[in-house]
Amino acid sequence: MFSEFESARSQDRKSELAARICLALRTHTAIEEAIFYPAFLEATGDTEIHHEAEIEHEGAKRLIGEIERNGPSDDHFEARVTVLQEMIRHHVKEEEQRGGMFNKAQSSDMDLRAVGRQLIERKLELMGEGGDEGGMQNRIPPQGRSRGAGREMRTRYS
Repeated sequence: MFSEFESARSQDRKSELAARICLALRTHTAIEEAIFYPAFLEATGDTEIHHEAEIEHEGAKRLIGEIERNGPSDDHFEARVTVLQEMIRHHVKEEEQRGGMFNKAQSSDMDLRAVGRQLIERKLELMGEGGDEGGMQNRIPPQGRSRGAGREMRTRYS
């Protein structure tokens, strides 16, 4: 969606895409913080990675709030969306790198399939099964279903 935002010409289209990006990211951060992060912390005990991820989420949520509050009439609207994109790319890179959160989760005794199912179920609840995100479970490759939401986030928001 970010690339669509970058190439959009009309302010209405940019506004629509920004709203979709913000909704998707608010939903993603909520389910990741409620389900994946606690499971990760319990399975690995790695408070450093956990806390860093939480702080990165706080920054993203603050920027999402500014985008949603100020809207496209804000002189910094496009800059805020661009910075949000950069923050998300950095966050995903950190999570997916060797020694990152997802790598450590895979190396732990964490039940990734069960956590993946919980993430999908909660996302469907939050997004509404009949909405744009309905049927998400069928869109995530089987290998991605057991690895939490990082792969989905990378492909959907890059």
